[in-house]
Parts: sequence; structure tokens; C-alpha cells
Amino acid sequence: MNNVVPRGKVYVISAPSGTGKTTVIKRIKEIHPEIRFSISAATRNPRGAEVSGKDYHFMSKTEFMKKVEADEFVEWEEVFGNLYGTLKSELVDTVIKGEDVILEIDVKGALNIKKQFPESVLIFLQPPSIEELIARLTGRNTEKPEELERRIARAELEFSFSDKFDHCVINNDLDACVNEVLLLISKPKTFGGNL
Repeated sequence: MNNVVPRGKVYVISAPSGTGKTTVIKRIKEIHPEIRFSISAATRNPRGAEVSGKDYHFMSKTEFMKKVEADEFVEWEEVFGNLYGTLKSELVDTVIKGEDVILEIDVKGALNIKKQFPESVLIFLQPPSIEELIARLTGRNTEKPEELERRIARAELEFSFSDKFDHCVINNDLDACVNEVLLLISKPKTFGGNL
């Protein structure tokens, strides 16, 4: 007898740097501790108080590429000279167990997830305007001028993909943005399907 097995729901949140996605995701984690948050692999160095296995799975480029060759990633990409990816062990096992999972990845990675998990929900966070985004990035004082220019160019590229997402949420007011995302992730689960 072929039983339909409950599967966890896959939510993907993407946003340009400076949009506030880390803050939004932190708030969602506090409200929904039962939702699993996928930890991406990254070849960049940890920033500030970041911890390997909690914030990212930090690894060398050699180790990362060995995992690529071993087909251990659902998706991966190079961004600003560093490699980032979603390990199959972080996503597939969780979904099979029936647990919901949220991924915080870039737009191209999100579209790759959608190809493999058509029922996934893609949410694009955006600032009120590109001018506001530039002001936020400049105000952070964390990037050198050339890096700031790269992030702005990357943001413009990411905006061009926003119409391919299931939902766009403007982060003009943090509470309103978090509430809107919470509504999107509280929709009923889908069941069945193939991995």
C-alpha cells in the first residue's frame, strides 16, 4: 500500500544586503522555535561573534569543492569571491521528517530550490526603494567603497529576480514586515510529492 507521507514545508527568504533579513529571520526564530533554520555552508571567514555550525558551516574552498564533487549540495553559488551552498543534509532530511525549514539564501539559490522543491514558498524582502537601500548600506560603515559599490550592483541584480518569487514583502516597518512573513509561513502544509 502506498501511503502519502507528510512532508515539511520549505520556505526561502532572499533579500539584498542591507534589507534587514537577518533581523527579520531572528524575530521569526524567536516566535517559531519549532521551525528548522537551514545553516548554509560558506567559505568566507566568520564575522564578529559568528560560530561555525550555528551561523554557517564555515569551511575551506577545497573542502567545499569536495562536497560539490560528491553531490552533497542542493544548490551553491559564488558571491563576492566566496562560495555559499545548502547541504542536502540540512534540507532533505528535515523535509522528509515532516519538519518545516526556512532557508536564507540568495536569489539564484532560491530559484534552484524552487526547481527541486516546486511546492517551496519563495519570499523576497525588499527595502522601500533602492535609494533607501543605498542609505542603509552606507550608514552601516562596514564596507569599503569598492565593496559598497559591488553590494549595490548585486542588489540591483537581485531586484531583477524579485518577480520570480511567490511573495515580495517590503521592509519599511520591521514589525509589519515580520507579521507579513509570519502570515506567509503559517499557511497549511502540503503533503506528498517526490524528493
